[in-house]
Amino acid sequence: MTSGLLESPPKRGPVTHRPNGPVLPPPPPTGGGDGPEREPSPGRPALDNLRLAVLFLIGGESMFFAALISGLFVLRLGQPLWPPPFQPRLPVGVTGVNTLVLLASSVTMVCALRALARGEEVVLVKRLVLTAGLGALFLLVQGYEWARLIGYGLTVSAGAYGATFYTLIGAHALHVFGALVWLSVTLVLAARGRFRHGRTAPVQACAMFWHFVVGLWPILYVAVYLL
Repeated sequence: MTSGLLESPPKRGPVTHRPNGPVLPPPPPTGGGDGPEREPSPGRPALDNLRLAVLFLIGGESMFFAALISGLFVLRLGQPLWPPPFQPRLPVGVTGVNTLVLLASSVTMVCALRALARGEEVVLVKRLVLTAGLGALFLLVQGYEWARLIGYGLTVSAGAYGATFYTLIGAHALHVFGALVWLSVTLVLAARGRFRHGRTAPVQACAMFWHFVVGLWPILYVAVYLL
């Protein structure tokens, strides 16, 4: 005799849906989220805004002086004689020695950066003082030579020779003076201990512009004084 109650169906396990294709591994992180992959690598620090701005400044100034030097050569090609007759000759020897003075200031600036990296604040200040002194000496010698040339009759209004000379060399002297002012401010801040605890970007930015004006001078010296 059968019972009137229906037998309950057997229990089944959880239903799993089989995918249509093979299961692909998750894609690797791309760094777009909020995880640690967004952070830059410790071995490759990002360039700070100050030094980036100095790089843009150096690029613009390089194009400016390239235009001036190109104008000098174009003007010289249209002249039968250069320098023109009855014009005083430029002081090649004295300016050559003065070039070594300016190049030496770049060496002392490198020594200052090394002292900054080692945390030697006293040595940093001394090297910056020496760099500023060499830069000031360069400007003093240049000014003395210009005064002599003016006394000999080489002025801006004397012709194309004098105009191009004072435009090129005067523009560089203004840049050296500006770099010297920047260096003096950096020197005062270094003497007050403002570059402790890894704050090296202001000094490095100043050094970048100083190396630029120093490296530009040999090019001008050859183009204006020797060629």
